[in-house]
Amino acid sequence: MYYIVETGKSFDQASADLESAVKKHGFGVLHVHDLGSTLRSKGIAFDEQCKVFEVCNPGQAAKVLSIDMRLNMALPCRISVFTEKGKTKIGLIKPVQILSSLSQDAALVQVAKEVEEKTIQMVDEAK
Repeated sequence: MYYIVETGKSFDQASADLESAVKKHGFGVLHVHDLGSTLRSKGIAFDEQCKVFEVCNPGQAAKVLSIDMRLNMALPCRISVFTEKGKTKIGLIKPVQILSSLSQDAALVQVAKEVEEKTIQMVDEAK
């Protein structure tokens, strides 16, 4: 269900490289949630770093929504750069498994496969 890779890059470099890979593959970064900073700003002791990138390809999103509007709640895709015990990692929850659990429509599964292939390529390029 997860696709996670470890990288020798710093957290900041992996984050920058992921953003470049997202754009290279025709997706956009809609927002970046800096969860580590947010937790620390609320007074919570949190030693790790974590940025969640909301990424979207408008054409693919439109296909999903035209099949089943309820799936707007599963969009956009999220790719995370995070640290865990001193290691920098990049990962995502695979779209095929998420969307297949929400709909059995064959066209939707095909869109999810295309998006999954691209998002995995982005992660691999950023590592």
